[in-house]
Amino acid sequence: MEAVLPRAEAFLPRYGLFAGFLAFAGLPIYIHAPKFFVDEYGVSLAAIGGVLLTLRLFDFLQDPFLGKLVDRLGSAQAPAASAAAILLALSMVVLFAVTPLFDPLLWFFAVLAVLFTCFSFLTILFYAQGIGMAPQLGPGGHIRLAAWRESGSLTGVCFASVLPAALTATGVLSPMAGFSLFFAVLALAAAGLMHRVWSVEMTRTGSLRAVLADPGLRRLVVVGLFNAAPIAVTSTLFLFFVDGRLQAEALSGPLLLLFFLSAAASVPLWSRLADRIGPKRSLIRGMVLSVIAFAFAAPLGAGDVGIFVLVCIASGAALGADMTLLPALFSRRIEVARISGGQAFGLWNFCTKFTLALAAATVLPLLDLSGFNQSGGNTTEALRTLSLLYAVVPCALKIIAIGILAGTKLEEV
Repeated sequence: MEAVLPRAEAFLPRYGLFAGFLAFAGLPIYIHAPKFFVDEYGVSLAAIGGVLLTLRLFDFLQDPFLGKLVDRLGSAQAPAASAAAILLALSMVVLFAVTPLFDPLLWFFAVLAVLFTCFSFLTILFYAQGIGMAPQLGPGGHIRLAAWRESGSLTGVCFASVLPAALTATGVLSPMAGFSLFFAVLALAAAGLMHRVWSVEMTRTGSLRAVLADPGLRRLVVVGLFNAAPIAVTSTLFLFFVDGRLQAEALSGPLLLLFFLSAAASVPLWSRLADRIGPKRSLIRGMVLSVIAFAFAAPLGAGDVGIFVLVCIASGAALGADMTLLPALFSRRIEVARISGGQAFGLWNFCTKFTLALAAATVLPLLDLSGFNQSGGNTTEALRTLSLLYAVVPCALKIIAIGILAGTKLEEV
């Protein structure tokens, strides 16, 4: 039995903090920035949408190349990570606390391009680093590491979601300027504490072709695609469902926070279950829970908030399983196959972002074709389409993912 190295054990809280920092960055990039530029500088929604589409295409297309860069860093990992974290922090401050020096739309495009690149680079490096670190934690190392990582991520998301409102209540700083300054301090702390962790050796070699050539990794990538698609669809439609179907727009923020808190609270439970029955069987149970939750969401209508609270708790818990166990299975397979972690997680990131882009490009136009009106007064057909897209389609995709995962032979992690 492989012994646990005290040095690796001591690094776990730092690893969790860095995960929280990355998740803290992700929320404003995708949610706060567009609304801020529309409200503050009068940029049109159409223009913002076009820029975001261009940036997201650029973002997920660059991930395999960033993965290749990560694999070639060698001893330069620590300085590269620190430089990217500092640049990410500066970009966030420039985005929210500095008045644009030229056309606001071009400013938005330029700053977000830097943000996307730094965020993606750090995410790939961070997940790839776990492949070298997990074996030093002894048996079950990948699950333990994933639990710290995803608990940190979900805590960061929850904190980032409530901070602007908290800053608004204080009235000391403009909410997003204060948000960006707080983020800069968090980024410097996380980067400083993580600096020594990057020295954990990564000895994997290979290429993107090697990732795709491995049967286990190839099937896990397909599982990841079908498993991420429901999350992308429900994330895209969550606010529309709460507002249009439940007629509870004022509760959308608390319900979304409840969803993420449930995910965070479930991570230790999924980790313990994985220790008892194995990560693959535990993940399948989490995916089945997701199917059950959204099956209950399908028939909901105006005023059914109480049942939807239970849906948020159950689907949040299922997300905790997805976030903890599936990356752990992927990491363990990479370790066994001795494949380069950077390019493998570059592909993993690409697939996740592809599902987000695909969801936005399909479900929103379909909802529009049904005649759905965000302002209200929707027909029965439009509301039925919303329920079908939000709840039934994710159930079908999850069932496909369960079938593929059940037929995939995987190592214990």
